[in-house]
Amino acid sequence: MPRSGVGLKEFERKFERERDSWRTLRKDSDDRKTYDEVFDKDNLMRIYKLFSDGVIDQVDFPISTGKEGNVFRALTRDGKYLALKIFRTSTATFKDMAKYVAGDPRFKGISRNRKKMIMTWSSKEFRNLQRFAEAGVRVPKAVACHQNMIVMEYIGTDSSPAPMMRSVQLKDPSGVAEKLLVYVRRAYSEGGLVHGDLSEFNVLMDGDEPVLIDVGQSVLLRHPMAEELLDRDIGNIARYFRKYGLNIDIERELKEIRKR
Repeated sequence: MPRSGVGLKEFERKFERERDSWRTLRKDSDDRKTYDEVFDKDNLMRIYKLFSDGVIDQVDFPISTGKEGNVFRALTRDGKYLALKIFRTSTATFKDMAKYVAGDPRFKGISRNRKKMIMTWSSKEFRNLQRFAEAGVRVPKAVACHQNMIVMEYIGTDSSPAPMMRSVQLKDPSGVAEKLLVYVRRAYSEGGLVHGDLSEFNVLMDGDEPVLIDVGQSVLLRHPMAEELLDRDIGNIARYFRKYGLNIDIERELKEIRKR
Protein backbone atom coordinates (compact mmCIF):
# COMPACT_ATOMS: atom_id res chain seq x y z
CA MET A 1 0.00 0.00 0.00
CA PRO A 2 1.36 3.47 -0.83
CA ARG A 3 3.29 5.41 1.77
CA SER A 4 3.22 9.08 2.61
CA GLY A 5 5.71 11.19 0.70
CA VAL A 6 4.71 9.84 -2.71
CA GLY A 7 3.06 12.09 -5.29
CA LEU A 8 -0.68 12.01 -5.88
CA LYS A 9 -0.49 10.18 -9.22
CA GLU A 10 1.85 7.53 -7.86
CA PHE A 11 -0.36 7.21 -4.78
CA GLU A 12 -3.46 6.65 -6.94
CA ARG A 13 -1.76 4.02 -9.10
CA LYS A 14 -0.47 2.05 -6.11
CA PHE A 15 -3.75 2.32 -4.25
CA GLU A 16 -5.65 1.06 -7.29
CA ARG A 17 -3.41 -2.02 -7.46
CA GLU A 18 -3.94 -2.72 -3.77
CA ARG A 19 -7.68 -2.26 -4.07
CA ASP A 20 -7.77 -4.66 -7.01
CA SER A 21 -5.96 -7.29 -4.94
CA TRP A 22 -8.59 -6.99 -2.17
CA ARG A 23 -11.37 -7.26 -4.75
CA THR A 24 -9.78 -10.38 -6.21
CA LEU A 25 -9.65 -12.03 -2.80
CA ARG A 26 -13.33 -11.28 -2.22
CA LYS A 27 -15.59 -13.65 -4.16
CA ASP A 28 -18.76 -11.90 -3.04
CA SER A 29 -19.90 -9.37 -5.65
CA ASP A 30 -21.36 -7.12 -2.94
CA ASP A 31 -17.95 -6.89 -1.26
CA ARG A 32 -16.29 -5.98 -4.56
CA LYS A 33 -18.95 -3.34 -5.19
CA THR A 34 -18.35 -1.96 -1.70
CA TYR A 35 -14.64 -1.47 -2.41
CA ASP A 36 -15.54 0.41 -5.57
CA GLU A 37 -17.83 2.69 -3.55
CA VAL A 38 -15.35 3.22 -0.73
CA PHE A 39 -12.38 4.00 -2.96
CA ASP A 40 -13.93 6.43 -5.37
CA LYS A 41 -12.01 9.51 -6.56
CA ASP A 42 -13.17 11.72 -3.68
CA ASN A 43 -12.22 9.20 -1.02
CA LEU A 44 -8.82 8.58 -2.58
CA MET A 45 -8.14 12.32 -2.28
CA ARG A 46 -9.22 12.24 1.37
CA ILE A 47 -6.99 9.28 2.14
CA TYR A 48 -4.14 11.05 0.39
CA LYS A 49 -4.71 14.04 2.71
CA LEU A 50 -4.29 11.75 5.73
CA PHE A 51 -1.11 10.39 4.14
CA SER A 52 0.34 13.79 3.32
CA ASP A 53 -0.50 15.09 6.82
CA GLY A 54 1.42 12.19 8.34
CA VAL A 55 -1.61 10.78 10.18
CA ILE A 56 -1.19 7.39 8.51
CA ASP A 57 1.59 6.02 6.34
CA GLN A 58 0.08 2.81 5.01
CA VAL A 59 -3.31 1.12 4.66
CA ASP A 60 -2.85 -2.53 5.51
CA PHE A 61 -5.99 -4.64 4.99
CA PRO A 62 -9.78 -4.59 5.48
CA ILE A 63 -11.01 -5.32 9.00
CA SER A 64 -14.78 -5.12 8.71
CA THR A 65 -17.72 -4.00 6.60
CA GLY A 66 -20.67 -2.38 8.33
CA LYS A 67 -23.97 -0.77 7.39
CA GLU A 68 -22.44 2.69 7.10
CA GLY A 69 -18.84 2.05 6.20
CA ASN A 70 -15.69 -0.03 6.16
CA VAL A 71 -12.81 -0.28 8.62
CA PHE A 72 -9.21 -0.91 7.53
CA ARG A 73 -6.04 -1.44 9.49
CA ALA A 74 -3.49 1.30 8.87
CA LEU A 75 0.07 2.03 10.01
CA THR A 76 1.87 5.16 11.10
CA ARG A 77 5.37 6.11 9.96
CA ASP A 78 6.82 4.44 13.07
CA GLY A 79 4.89 1.23 12.42
CA LYS A 80 2.09 1.69 14.96
CA TYR A 81 -1.23 0.14 14.02
CA LEU A 82 -4.32 2.32 13.69
CA ALA A 83 -7.83 1.78 12.33
CA LEU A 84 -9.22 3.82 9.44
CA LYS A 85 -13.00 3.99 9.26
CA ILE A 86 -14.47 5.21 5.97
CA PHE A 87 -18.16 6.06 5.80
CA ARG A 88 -19.75 5.38 2.43
CA THR A 89 -21.42 8.53 1.13
CA SER A 90 -23.93 6.41 -0.79
CA THR A 91 -25.05 4.51 2.32
CA ALA A 92 -28.67 3.41 2.44
CA THR A 93 -29.02 4.26 6.13
CA PHE A 94 -29.04 8.02 5.56
CA LYS A 95 -32.56 8.51 6.96
CA ASP A 96 -31.69 6.57 10.11
CA MET A 97 -28.70 8.83 10.71
CA ALA A 98 -30.81 11.97 10.65
CA LYS A 99 -32.92 10.98 13.66
CA TYR A 100 -29.81 10.54 15.83
CA VAL A 101 -28.28 13.83 14.76
CA ALA A 102 -31.45 15.92 15.00
CA GLY A 103 -31.83 17.23 18.54
CA ASP A 104 -28.09 17.19 19.24
CA PRO A 105 -27.09 20.78 20.15
CA ARG A 106 -23.54 20.10 18.91
CA PHE A 107 -24.84 19.90 15.35
CA LYS A 108 -27.30 22.67 14.65
CA GLY A 109 -28.71 23.51 11.24
CA ILE A 110 -28.47 19.92 10.02
CA SER A 111 -28.28 19.62 6.26
CA ARG A 112 -30.55 17.20 4.41
CA ASN A 113 -27.87 16.75 1.80
CA ARG A 114 -26.71 13.13 1.93
CA LYS A 115 -22.97 13.79 1.73
CA LYS A 116 -23.09 16.61 4.26
CA MET A 117 -25.03 14.37 6.64
CA ILE A 118 -22.37 11.67 6.33
CA MET A 119 -19.66 14.23 7.14
CA THR A 120 -21.66 15.32 10.19
CA TRP A 121 -22.08 11.70 11.25
CA SER A 122 -18.33 11.12 11.01
CA SER A 123 -17.66 14.20 13.14
CA LYS A 124 -20.30 13.05 15.63
CA GLU A 125 -18.73 9.62 16.02
CA PHE A 126 -15.29 11.17 16.47
CA ARG A 127 -16.52 13.56 19.17
CA ASN A 128 -18.47 10.78 20.87
CA LEU A 129 -15.32 8.64 21.03
CA GLN A 130 -13.53 11.51 22.75
CA ARG A 131 -16.40 12.06 25.16
CA PHE A 132 -16.71 8.38 26.08
CA ALA A 133 -12.95 8.20 26.75
CA GLU A 134 -13.07 11.31 28.93
CA ALA A 135 -15.83 9.63 30.96
CA GLY A 136 -13.64 6.58 31.59
CA VAL A 137 -15.36 4.30 29.07
CA ARG A 138 -13.13 1.95 27.08
CA VAL A 139 -13.48 2.86 23.41
CA PRO A 140 -10.90 3.09 20.62
CA LYS A 141 -8.86 6.25 21.15
CA ALA A 142 -9.83 8.94 18.62
CA VAL A 143 -6.83 10.11 16.56
CA ALA A 144 -8.09 12.20 13.64
CA CYS A 145 -11.21 13.01 11.64
CA HIS A 146 -11.29 14.20 8.04
CA GLN A 147 -14.65 14.58 6.31
CA ASN A 148 -16.11 11.03 6.11
CA MET A 149 -13.07 9.33 7.65
CA ILE A 150 -12.03 8.61 11.22
CA VAL A 151 -8.61 7.41 12.32
CA MET A 152 -8.64 5.68 15.68
CA GLU A 153 -6.85 3.17 17.85
CA TYR A 154 -6.58 -0.31 16.38
CA ILE A 155 -7.92 -3.00 18.70
CA GLY A 156 -6.26 -6.34 18.06
CA THR A 157 -2.96 -8.12 17.61
CA ASP A 158 -0.30 -8.10 14.90
CA SER A 159 -2.04 -10.98 13.20
CA SER A 160 -5.73 -10.20 13.58
CA PRO A 161 -8.25 -7.61 14.79
CA ALA A 162 -10.07 -8.14 18.08
CA PRO A 163 -13.24 -10.26 17.71
CA MET A 164 -16.75 -9.09 18.46
CA MET A 165 -18.13 -10.24 21.80
CA ARG A 166 -20.72 -12.38 20.01
CA SER A 167 -17.92 -14.42 18.40
CA VAL A 168 -16.11 -15.55 21.55
CA GLN A 169 -16.84 -17.73 24.55
CA LEU A 170 -16.34 -15.45 27.53
CA LYS A 171 -14.16 -16.83 30.31
CA ASP A 172 -15.67 -14.48 32.90
CA PRO A 173 -19.14 -13.46 31.63
CA SER A 174 -20.15 -12.00 34.99
CA GLY A 175 -17.09 -9.75 35.04
CA VAL A 176 -17.62 -8.61 31.45
CA ALA A 177 -21.31 -7.90 32.07
CA GLU A 178 -20.50 -5.84 35.15
CA LYS A 179 -17.83 -3.90 33.27
CA LEU A 180 -20.29 -3.08 30.49
CA LEU A 181 -22.84 -1.89 33.04
CA VAL A 182 -20.16 0.26 34.69
CA TYR A 183 -19.38 1.77 31.29
CA VAL A 184 -23.05 2.57 30.70
CA ARG A 185 -23.21 4.26 34.13
CA ARG A 186 -20.04 6.26 33.51
CA ALA A 187 -21.20 7.33 30.06
CA TYR A 188 -24.51 8.49 31.50
CA SER A 189 -23.26 10.19 34.66
CA GLU A 190 -19.83 11.44 33.62
CA GLY A 191 -20.18 11.86 29.87
CA GLY A 192 -23.86 12.68 29.55
CA LEU A 193 -24.10 10.08 26.78
CA VAL A 194 -26.12 6.99 25.89
CA HIS A 195 -24.53 4.52 23.46
CA GLY A 196 -27.84 3.83 21.72
CA ASP A 197 -26.92 0.57 19.99
CA LEU A 198 -25.10 -1.43 22.63
CA SER A 199 -25.11 -5.15 21.88
CA GLU A 200 -22.80 -8.09 21.33
CA PHE A 201 -22.24 -6.75 17.80
CA ASN A 202 -20.83 -3.41 19.00
CA VAL A 203 -18.41 -4.68 21.66
CA LEU A 204 -14.93 -5.92 20.82
CA MET A 205 -13.03 -8.21 23.18
CA ASP A 206 -9.46 -7.04 23.70
CA GLY A 207 -8.39 -10.18 25.51
CA ASP A 208 -10.79 -10.22 28.46
CA GLU A 209 -11.57 -6.51 28.22
CA PRO A 210 -14.71 -5.24 26.45
CA VAL A 211 -14.30 -2.24 24.13
CA LEU A 212 -17.34 -0.28 22.94
CA ILE A 213 -17.39 0.60 19.23
CA ASP A 214 -19.68 2.17 16.61
CA VAL A 215 -20.70 5.20 18.64
CA GLY A 216 -21.97 7.42 15.83
CA GLN A 217 -25.56 6.98 16.97
CA SER A 218 -24.73 7.74 20.62
CA VAL A 219 -26.73 10.70 21.91
CA LEU A 220 -26.52 13.32 24.64
CA LEU A 221 -28.96 12.98 27.52
CA ARG A 222 -30.93 15.99 26.31
CA HIS A 223 -31.70 14.16 23.05
CA PRO A 224 -35.42 13.22 22.90
CA MET A 225 -34.56 9.54 22.31
CA ALA A 226 -31.92 9.23 25.06
CA GLU A 227 -33.99 7.45 27.72
CA GLU A 228 -35.59 5.10 25.21
CA LEU A 229 -32.15 4.17 23.89
CA LEU A 230 -30.81 3.62 27.42
CA ASP A 231 -33.67 1.19 28.08
CA ARG A 232 -32.76 -0.67 24.90
CA ASP A 233 -29.04 -0.81 25.74
CA ILE A 234 -29.64 -2.33 29.17
CA GLY A 235 -32.22 -4.70 27.74
CA ASN A 236 -29.71 -5.88 25.13
CA ILE A 237 -27.04 -6.51 27.77
CA ALA A 238 -29.49 -8.47 29.92
CA ARG A 239 -30.70 -10.50 26.93
CA TYR A 240 -27.21 -11.42 25.78
CA PHE A 241 -25.90 -12.55 29.15
CA ARG A 242 -28.88 -14.81 29.81
CA LYS A 243 -27.06 -17.35 27.60
CA TYR A 244 -24.43 -17.48 30.35
CA GLY A 245 -27.07 -17.98 33.05
CA LEU A 246 -26.87 -14.41 34.33
CA ASN A 247 -30.06 -12.71 35.47
CA ILE A 248 -29.57 -8.94 35.21
CA ASP A 249 -32.33 -6.95 36.86
CA ILE A 250 -33.11 -4.41 34.13
CA GLU A 251 -35.30 -2.15 36.26
CA ARG A 252 -32.77 -2.02 39.09
CA GLU A 253 -29.91 -1.24 36.71
CA LEU A 254 -31.88 1.54 35.03
CA LYS A 255 -32.78 3.00 38.41
CA GLU A 256 -29.13 2.98 39.51
CA ILE A 257 -27.98 4.61 36.28
CA ARG A 258 -30.59 7.36 36.45
CA LYS A 259 -29.66 8.31 40.01
CA ARG A 260 -26.55 10.04 38.69
